[in-house]
Amino acid sequence: MRAVLQRVSEARVRVDNEIVGEIDTGLLVLLGVGREDEERDAVYLAEKTAGLRIFEDDGGKMNLSVIDVGGAVLAVSQFTLYGDCRKGRRPGFSDAAPPQEAERLYRCYVEGLRRLGISVATGVFRAEMAVELVNDGPVTLLLDSRRQF
Repeated sequence: MRAVLQRVSEARVRVDNEIVGEIDTGLLVLLGVGREDEERDAVYLAEKTAGLRIFEDDGGKMNLSVIDVGGAVLAVSQFTLYGDCRKGRRPGFSDAAPPQEAERLYRCYVEGLRRLGISVATGVFRAEMAVELVNDGPVTLLLDSRRQF
């Protein structure tokens, strides 16, 4: 499972020009599910997302987590994180999980964050979405659950 985390002062996602998910301070997470991923990947990434100390403390050091600052998460499914661009000019997506399994694990990730006490907004799975954000810092990090095993 792969995630792009962006520290934001605000973020929202629209479907058909209607806001379906919105947060203020927190993290925008673009989440991709791979063919080999399991529930343990979703649990690991939820815990890692919740605990990452990437918000500044009073001394200006990245020392606080999204939980510490009372922030929220906007989680948006993005299968293109598994796009393979090594050959040709068109990415291949054979490493991405099939939609039904990807949605199940995406929901597992979202529920994992909620169990940790984080307010979570979401996009609409498999919908054409427009994502808007104000990246705070900017701070953008990549996580890959397969790099922990």
